[in-house]
Amino acid sequence: MTRHSYYFKIGAWVVAFIIIAASLLFTNRLAEKLTLEQHRKMEIWAEAMRQFLDTTEETEQSNFLWKIIEENDNIPVLIADQTDQIVTARNFVDAPRDNAEAYYAKELKRLKELREPIEINLDDNQKQYIYYDNSNLLKQLSYYPYIQLSIIGIFLIGVLMVLATIKNAEQNRVWVGLSKETAHQLGTPISSLLAWIEILKSSYPNDSMINDMGNDINRLKTIAERFSKIGSKTECELANINATLRQSVNYMQKRSSKMVTYTITESEPNIQTELCVPLFEWVIENLCKNAIDAMDGKGKIHIDLNSDKRQHVIIDITDSGKGIDKREFKTIFKPGYTTKQRGWGLGLSLVKRIIEEYHHGKIFVKQSAPNKGTTFRIVLSQKK
Repeated sequence: MTRHSYYFKIGAWVVAFIIIAASLLFTNRLAEKLTLEQHRKMEIWAEAMRQFLDTTEETEQSNFLWKIIEENDNIPVLIADQTDQIVTARNFVDAPRDNAEAYYAKELKRLKELREPIEINLDDNQKQYIYYDNSNLLKQLSYYPYIQLSIIGIFLIGVLMVLATIKNAEQNRVWVGLSKETAHQLGTPISSLLAWIEILKSSYPNDSMINDMGNDINRLKTIAERFSKIGSKTECELANINATLRQSVNYMQKRSSKMVTYTITESEPNIQTELCVPLFEWVIENLCKNAIDAMDGKGKIHIDLNSDKRQHVIIDITDSGKGIDKREFKTIFKPGYTTKQRGWGLGLSLVKRIIEEYHHGKIFVKQSAPNKGTTFRIVLSQKK
């Protein structure tokens, strides 16, 4: 992470914290004011109700009191007597038409727990109690902080995704640039060496060592070609994956210790799939090299090739090495991860990139345990 992106991330968290704190503080204060205003309104409403009930004749005052009562169209109100019998109810939008008594009895119990009722003293020592709930506006305001938190959370996730995209783009540019420069730097000496090989062949036509040197130079040419393909639009072609695997294993077998044993199991003799052969061979070689390192140069490497009913090519590469801790199954594919004293930790990262980006497949650790070996699985699409 660059210093710029680090400070940007810290700044985003600080801004988010300030917004959340300010929002919660403002919302709580506003809710308190609305609650107090609602209580005052209900006291006025209760007094209007009491005076209206005391009025026996229709007068201008009684009409005014009824107008005050009718203006409460958003605060749910229950009026009950001293025996908890419901006298009247207002503004309960969820009240059912059937079995309303049970509904209001349940609401009365809930409102009793919510706050103290407002008492109305009537004649003959009769009393009624006004129970009221929060208005719809106050309820919506109570949800507002959670909505804001969700919005801010989405904002932060978006920021983190942008930062991750920027970071990956920077890594890709460095990776592609390094690959192209490597291929370019190798190109000139390889061309020169190829010319010298032709001169040596004409001078010493029977020298077998010159042919071996030529093979090694051609190998360098293949490696340069692989690097040049990184970052470029690579065209895959239909190929026999059995032959490609055997060719890669044969190459590694000639350059490995005799204490390393290679075996291949094939469920079908001619499995076809789209491959960029030079890059796929690079994958197999990298996995075999890692296996040899994990076995300290002594052990068994087994490759199992088969296909399933869903037209997938499945390649399992198993070694008898040190194994991998389960917690590191995904970490090992990240750039820079290595357990060696020497190395850049780019091998498995390169393998994952080639399989997923150029072959649209998958690679993962199928199974592994310390001192019990490791199995890498590659899954590609099969072409019939």
